[in-house]
This record gives sequence, structure tokens and C-alpha cells, in this order.
Amino acid sequence: MDELSRAISALRVGRGTVRRFRRSAPWGVRFSGLTGSGFHLVLRGTGWLLTPDAPPVPLHEGDIVLITAGADHGLSAAPRPLRGLPPVVLGVADTTPGPAEFEFLCGAYRLERGPVHPYLAALPDPIVVPADAGSSPLVRLLDDHESQPGPGVAATRAALLDLVLAHALTRWLATADRRVTPDPAITAILRSVHDDPHAGWTVQALSRAAGLSRSAFTRRFTTATGRTPASYLLGERLERAARLLRETDAPLSSIAREAGYSTEFAFAGAFRREYGIAPGRFRTAHRTG
Repeated sequence: MDELSRAISALRVGRGTVRRFRRSAPWGVRFSGLTGSGFHLVLRGTGWLLTPDAPPVPLHEGDIVLITAGADHGLSAAPRPLRGLPPVVLGVADTTPGPAEFEFLCGAYRLERGPVHPYLAALPDPIVVPADAGSSPLVRLLDDHESQPGPGVAATRAALLDLVLAHALTRWLATADRRVTPDPAITAILRSVHDDPHAGWTVQALSRAAGLSRSAFTRRFTTATGRTPASYLLGERLERAARLLRETDAPLSSIAREAGYSTEFAFAGAFRREYGIAPGRFRTAHRTG
């Protein structure tokens, strides 16, 4: 699995939400306080993306605004300062009736616990991906899904969120002036870690496999991923455990072994330090929330 796929898969630890907004001028709204990643997909009309430190960016039908790691931002009918825009109120439905001048879908994975994957955290935030013909089927599918929800809505919503995020990020990364040139030695190591997550990887073993000194490996690994090797390994193991807790009924002893821990006690302590909550409570919260 490539790093982009790993990063999107890691977001599934959070709650997937999609909400449709309809607005007519004058309007403006601010989004802040998100721990996670998401997007705004323009369905109709024109507007502006507002951020604290950059000029306003015009938005048109079909454009996607990617929020890679929860940056504060706003959308508005006209260019204006971000400060002073009314904030979005979570859990309150958008009840504006009938058609409007500007309509958009807001989709996000909201992480109640744990950090955004380092791959996403290292990208610019936000990113505007211009409309293209390839996104039209995804737009219609996601819009129809939210307009006429039915059985299996949670599972299909997560799949559609994944598709939109992957499509938009792939398009952005493919542009010539933004192409990322990976470090081949570190790419090979990441592939080994992801292919065999149960192995007792250590920084020393990984540096030997890369054919580098420990200091050179640590420096290049941190540059490529945004995390030290030890932090990355810990995050990978605990993110896998969090997904198993949320998506399966496997006992804690089994999940502890899957994450590379010999005892439930050691696993629980590491999980609590990373996510701020015990594994059992994490599972309960995600089953009842």
C-alpha cells in the first residue's frame, strides 16, 4: 500500500461526516477546530476561500478545497477577512430551503483521538484542486448519497469520502510543479514496514536494511515522513490497533499482539499515551457515538 493510501486508511479511525450547505449572498462561514482531514466540494455557483495569511482564492463549480490537517479557513460570497465570519455549529442541520446561489458539500474525517497521519500533515493546508471532468461522477454519487440516504449509509459514506480525498490528492500531486520526488531508500523501508507490520522492527534494524548509518537514516527518514523512525513505528502500530478496535470485535489480547505488544498492559499504556483514552473505552465510544 502506498503512502497516500496508508494516510487515507488511517483517517478511518475518525468519524466520517458529510453535510450539504446552501447559501445566498451575503453569506460567509468559518471552519475551525478540526482535528482530521476533509474537503469542500462546490456543487453550484462561485465563492471565495479565505485563510488567515493568504489572499482570497476564487472558487467555481466542481472545485475541491482539501483540508489536509484541519487548518482554520472560511468560505464566503466575497473576499473579506477571515476574522469575524460566523463559525459553523456542529450538529446543527443546514435548513436553508430551496435552491441557492452557492451550494457545496462538506466532507470530513473528524479524529476525536490521535494525530493526523504525517503524510497529510506535511502537505500544504488548505489546497484548491480545480474542477475536472473526472470528478463529475464522484460529485453526483456523493450528492445523491447525502440527498437520499438509505441502508448501509455509514459504510458507503466512508467509501465515498475515501474516493473524493484520493481523487483530489492524486490530481494535485500529479501536477508537474508539485510532484514529490521520494527518497528511494526510505520508500523501500516504508514498504517493508507496511508489508510486515508484525515484525519486531527497530531503528537499528531499519537503518541496516537501508544501508545507512543510524544517524543518516534517522535524518532522511524524518525529512521524508515528518516523524522520527521510532515515532513513525509507534504511530503505525497504534493506528492499526485503533482501526481494529473500531472495526472488529477482536479481543484486546489479540489486538495487542497485532500491534506488536506482548501484554495487554503494555499495549494499553502505549495506546493511552497516543490517544488519551484506554483501548476499551475507545472501542465503546466509537460503537455508541
